[in-house]
Amino acid sequence: MKLKKPLAFFSILFFLLISTNGSAQVKNPLFAEDHLSQKAWVDSIYDSMNLKQKVGQLFMASIWSKNANEADTIRKLIEENHIGGLIFSKGGPVQQAHLTNEFQEMSDIPLLVGMDAEWGLAMRLDSTYALPWNMTLGAIQDNKLIEEAGAAISRHTRRLGVHFNFAPVVDINTNPDNPIIGNRSFGEDKMNVTSKALAFMSGMHKEGVLSSAKHFPGHGDTDSDSHKTLPTINFSSERISEVELYPYKELIPEGLSSIMVAHLNVPDLEPLDGKPASLSETIITDILKKNMGFNGLIFTDALDMKGASRNKKPGEVDLDAFKAGNDVLLMSEDVGKASESIIEAVNTGEITEARLELSVKKILYAKYKAGLNNFKPVKTNFLIEELNTVRDQALLEDLFENAITLLKNNKAVVPVKKLEKQKIAYVNFGDDDGSPFLEQMKKYTQVDWVKAEKLSELLDKLDNYNYVVVGFHKSNSSPWASYKFSDKEMVWLHEIARKNKTVLSLFARPYALLDIKSFANLEGIIVGYQNHPVAQQKVAQVLFGALDAKGRLPVSIQNEFPVGTGFNTNNINRLAYGTPETVGMNTAKLSKIDSIINYAIDEKMTPGAQILVARKGKVVYQKNFGYQTYDKEIPVTDTTVYDLASLTKILATLPMVMELDEKEVLSFDSKLGDLLPVFKDSDKKNIRLQDMLMHYARLQAWIPFYISTIDPKTKNLSENYYRNTASEDFNTQVANGMFIRKDIGDTIVDIIKKSDLERRLAYKYSDLPYYLLKYYLESYYGSTLQNITQEHLYKPLGASYTGYMPLTRFDSLQIAPTEDDRLWRKQVVRGYVHDQGAAMQGGIGGHAGLFSTANDVAKIMQTFVNGGTYGSDKFLNKETIDKYNTCYYCEDDVRRGVGFDKPQLGKSGPTCNCVSMMSFGHSGFTGTFAWADPEEDIVYVFLSNRTFPDSNNRKLIREDIRSEIQKVIYESIDF
Repeated sequence: MKLKKPLAFFSILFFLLISTNGSAQVKNPLFAEDHLSQKAWVDSIYDSMNLKQKVGQLFMASIWSKNANEADTIRKLIEENHIGGLIFSKGGPVQQAHLTNEFQEMSDIPLLVGMDAEWGLAMRLDSTYALPWNMTLGAIQDNKLIEEAGAAISRHTRRLGVHFNFAPVVDINTNPDNPIIGNRSFGEDKMNVTSKALAFMSGMHKEGVLSSAKHFPGHGDTDSDSHKTLPTINFSSERISEVELYPYKELIPEGLSSIMVAHLNVPDLEPLDGKPASLSETIITDILKKNMGFNGLIFTDALDMKGASRNKKPGEVDLDAFKAGNDVLLMSEDVGKASESIIEAVNTGEITEARLELSVKKILYAKYKAGLNNFKPVKTNFLIEELNTVRDQALLEDLFENAITLLKNNKAVVPVKKLEKQKIAYVNFGDDDGSPFLEQMKKYTQVDWVKAEKLSELLDKLDNYNYVVVGFHKSNSSPWASYKFSDKEMVWLHEIARKNKTVLSLFARPYALLDIKSFANLEGIIVGYQNHPVAQQKVAQVLFGALDAKGRLPVSIQNEFPVGTGFNTNNINRLAYGTPETVGMNTAKLSKIDSIINYAIDEKMTPGAQILVARKGKVVYQKNFGYQTYDKEIPVTDTTVYDLASLTKILATLPMVMELDEKEVLSFDSKLGDLLPVFKDSDKKNIRLQDMLMHYARLQAWIPFYISTIDPKTKNLSENYYRNTASEDFNTQVANGMFIRKDIGDTIVDIIKKSDLERRLAYKYSDLPYYLLKYYLESYYGSTLQNITQEHLYKPLGASYTGYMPLTRFDSLQIAPTEDDRLWRKQVVRGYVHDQGAAMQGGIGGHAGLFSTANDVAKIMQTFVNGGTYGSDKFLNKETIDKYNTCYYCEDDVRRGVGFDKPQLGKSGPTCNCVSMMSFGHSGFTGTFAWADPEEDIVYVFLSNRTFPDSNNRKLIREDIRSEIQKVIYESIDF
């Protein structure tokens, strides 16, 4: 090595660092609150050690818990070299816990245990939790979340007996081509990196874990990997002080426990050319200790890395590192030879006893502060469970949710609005899975995955769409994984965006955008940072307006998007999706639902079910159970379509009635004779709309219209009513190969008209008002109830699985069957409405006929809870919903609202008796239930086909399964 500009260097160095804190001004970060007791323990341990034991404390050896052979090496190092600590690497938590306990038992002086757990134990261990990488966290504006991340990781490390986490990374990643830092950095802005690091460190310290900022003096602007070579930082000392050292200057006064020194060539700080910072007395002792006033522990980076060990014999690099001012020698290539070298240097006076004492006592102070004066073995009971909690999942969701960055948003293309006008295509790029993104988007509306082998073919297919979402999915396996677009993808993206309204959703580090030559044709760009399933789900929720976009770009992308770029959007009241804890509910308590419904399936109360729970506008429980039939051939999925039966009343007919009420077309006082003139000469002409909808109008409960269409002698279908094939006069399809005469609707109305009224006015649940309202609505609009509800409600909601006559839109095997009907239809009823009256109306009834999924039903119920709004649309006024959700005749023992069912007034009724009186909903004959509670902001949906294969199976009703589940839901509310 040769000396470089010695006089000029030190004058510049002095000028550079004159403004930093002196050591007397900085509190020792290794001191415990009970410092006097700590000092006494440290002095007693130190005084009891011989020279070899003291030197041994300087070494922290590496072990892979999954490698059994390495354990023997560690045992030998403990016995022969009295090493002071361990750094665990790859393996599993249980094995690591066992080894930690064994090694601690062996060691005369407790071992200081460290790990690289920058984003969680999963950085090194299987079966453990990973939080987002620092680059992702760098996009978050709320630093309290960063503090929570540091705390969460520290709870895990402490639970596993780890005292030091080598975090936070404070490198300022100003070089996009940095091969080793990149995603491990909070970004390229020193202020953002520093504020994030401070918050992360604060979280670590609150949980009793010691911190270690790295990689001093700064590894963020290199284009080579110090594991393989010696990178050079070719900046002036002024620049290094102003940028690279800035985070350290801010963290040191706040109690930073330790600093890891990198293997970097820094010519303007170290006068000897090619001497690594980790071996530089000038950088470590003069700059870090004396001028910056740092008196915490100083670790070398791993001494087996080529950046340190090149041109050095085993043992030499360790001696040089210690002489330079390091306290802990990390991952020595040969602890035995290194120990001998240092002992010899002490004995010859090359290293003073005071110098050795300084480092050893600092290590002991750290051990005391970590609680090693009172060591307790790591308990392995429930270890895996306690390292993977719902609390962690809730935090993970919050972190990704707050990081998502909307970089470009021309014409407010995000969030997607007016779903009825959109035809959305998804095109996937990259080499990793994008299915969580696609499946989440499909929860909001129909989204088609469009793919082709050739660009021309793809562009032709995309001509049928007016909104294209391109998902770029790169591996989330590690922060160093490939992240760039291929040349082919760049060409395809350009052409897609040139011809279509296109939003690019990036699930990779933001530097991937650097290769895009022009962003002009892209309408929107959303950065999700990682291809983690949760990141994909959250980006989809931002895209569709269920979540706000809040993040800010932590790095710059060309001149187009400087650091800090990001558009805020506000959610538009669509359902979000997440964990129960994020809305004050308890996952463990909610899991009791699983056992209830599994019991119901085992006892053959229903072959399967969909169950959904939402609170505060967020779906927190959505599971599918069992199969469509007891044959167990087709499992229930999110997209299994169920016959809703009487839920049709409040999900189809009632909203249309309320809409006309707001338009003053009808009112509570509207008379049946005015709504349907055919009733003007009947005894029902003066029945009020309100009374009909409250089942307080003396109408009969049910009329089995289909009975009269069966030949009483043969028990077969009467030829007066049915044909096997459609014709002009028999054009209303009832079921497969079964068509009823076209004037059957008139017959039904006439039967209702002539039916007897009940003698006494009392509450009696009746389908008949909804038969009649169907005909009224169709007459008023001049269209079918199927078309009316689609245009007015389901399409704008994005309820793409909801509607009448599902066989016109879905494969029959996607639809759960409702009965093996051996009396009337003489077939398995699948895809045709179960209710006989609605079936006679061609499957389109006001009282029954609607099919849907739990997710879609929840959208409609949430619209009611929202006061009539959902997405960017206003369907109803809150006052109207409240008006219909009122029990007007409670004093007469009528619990019903106007159309809506309400909680029971006594002991028995539709609910668990634990809901608020503001709540409302309905149940359905096929085994369905939907209930909303504005007071607790709860939506509960239960869909099943309990009527299959035999509608006489009433076990589900007798055991009150739906209410028992509702009871669990309310018991699961923590706050």
